[in-house]
Amino acid sequence: MSLALPDHLRYIAVEGVIGAGKSTLARMLAEKTDARMVLESFEDNPFLERFYSDPERWAFQTQLTFLASRFRQQKALATRDLFQTSVVSDYTFDKDRIFARVTLDGDEHQLYESLFSLMEPTIPAPDLVVYLRSSVDRLMHNVALRGRSYEAQMDPAYLAELTDAYDRYFFHYTRSPLLIVNATQIDFVKEPSHFEELIRAIRQMRGGTTYFNPPGEMQLSF
Repeated sequence: MSLALPDHLRYIAVEGVIGAGKSTLARMLAEKTDARMVLESFEDNPFLERFYSDPERWAFQTQLTFLASRFRQQKALATRDLFQTSVVSDYTFDKDRIFARVTLDGDEHQLYESLFSLMEPTIPAPDLVVYLRSSVDRLMHNVALRGRSYEAQMDPAYLAELTDAYDRYFFHYTRSPLLIVNATQIDFVKEPSHFEELIRAIRQMRGGTTYFNPPGEMQLSF
């Protein structure tokens, strides 16, 4: 049975580091709420596989390609579907800047920031961001399970650096209401109660920052 999103939550974006479960949760939310689903088209980036094999050589090309792709996709969100007015996405436009701060430096990062700053004000802000915050061990486990060849040699140190970058970014995030989810402990696929509790927490969001732990788990620290 579908459960429509309340009127103040027409656009929800799910965020998190590689392997956090963003796309899985976005699909489940869209199905549960009868919303239009928007997934990032990362597989269209021709530089991604080369980036994982040689980050210093291919970081700039990879990042600019993602920036252009995400900009086009996010701008299209301004066009509402006539029959499905709610949207659930598995990323935010802000994601691009988080990754760029990790992968770029010097003149390349300055050029990237100039381009991002021109684009960002024209992008619609989500009504809610759900940040799936997970441990590096859990991220590595999830990455291994999905079995993408270009992720096979992913360095845990890279995921740790991304996790730190995400934490710093969302610690200061105020553009949208923010729900920070303890994704290390939650299993919204295998534990229906976790998903139902998360749905309830999402529907109750009105503003500010809220922390979500599955029932019976220790409080999340941030």
